[in-house]
Amino acid sequence: MIPKFIDAHVHLNTLSPEKMEKMMEYNAGFLSINTNIPFFDEIEEQEKIILKFQKEYPGRVKYFTTFNFKKWGTPEFVEDAIAQIKRGLGNGAVGVKIWKDVGFDYHKEDGSFVMIDDPVFDPIFEYLQKNNIMLIGHQGEPRNCWLPLEEMTVDSDRNYFKDHPEYHMFLQKEYPSYEEQMRARDNMLLKFPGITYVGLHLFSMEWSIHEVATRLDKYPNTLTDVAERVCHLQLQAKDNWQAVRDFCIKYQDRIIYGTDVIDDGNTPADEIAARFEHLWNFHYDFFATNKSLTAPEFQGEFKGLDLPEKVVNKIFYTNAKETYGFSDF
Repeated sequence: MIPKFIDAHVHLNTLSPEKMEKMMEYNAGFLSINTNIPFFDEIEEQEKIILKFQKEYPGRVKYFTTFNFKKWGTPEFVEDAIAQIKRGLGNGAVGVKIWKDVGFDYHKEDGSFVMIDDPVFDPIFEYLQKNNIMLIGHQGEPRNCWLPLEEMTVDSDRNYFKDHPEYHMFLQKEYPSYEEQMRARDNMLLKFPGITYVGLHLFSMEWSIHEVATRLDKYPNTLTDVAERVCHLQLQAKDNWQAVRDFCIKYQDRIIYGTDVIDDGNTPADEIAARFEHLWNFHYDFFATNKSLTAPEFQGEFKGLDLPEKVVNKIFYTNAKETYGFSDF
């Protein structure tokens, strides 16, 4: 049985109880991340659900707020964004999320894409830095998004972009490159070194633990999570098990577990609960045991990392507890 843990990257956008019952069965907690996604409910509606869960499950549910871009391109944009941030924090959010729509969806007056290091965002980041407000970020996409289908490293990406060519950046040459996306994020971190920043999804550098390590070394106020990118660690462990194990041990205080399961009502509630249960057990086996495993995203076997118990506890529980301010449950 998995010891108590926190799934520190989920999107709890419905009030269905099944997933919460599964959380209690596993003695777990949730960090739900409100995000400015077109197919999600409005930010305020996302927040209402989390506030209700917080009352029903005290101490086990925390959340991040964000801001929308409804006033993008107007003089009121920055003031409005900061007002939204203040409102979310006032309702109990533990920090602010910025999503990949910056770099993909918004443009400057000259028609060029606005990137996360653009001066327009500086007052927002200055506000976060001055007030010690945590920032979590999903910038860019997996590097596979910019590769031809036959060069992608995992089937989950290959199948998705085959079915959704409109999101396959290898085909969309007018969009910023992967390197430009990563460079802009790095530039933002250089400009605001006082911000505590969690680079979600292994900093979108899931293809290389070396690249992730480089960012953790260069930006000492950063952490990372493994949400929806565990398969990339598993793929690297298939060919270089020791390197992945060493990476997890070296950065044991800065890696946070999460699944990125989205409960938005499009999947039956019992299937969402089963999805959580499957991922929790499968991922725990990878980090905590030496079992021979296989993953649906690629061919071949790999061995569990068999990390020391204290390291597993940090990745699955302590790091999220301390970073996001959970009480001990």
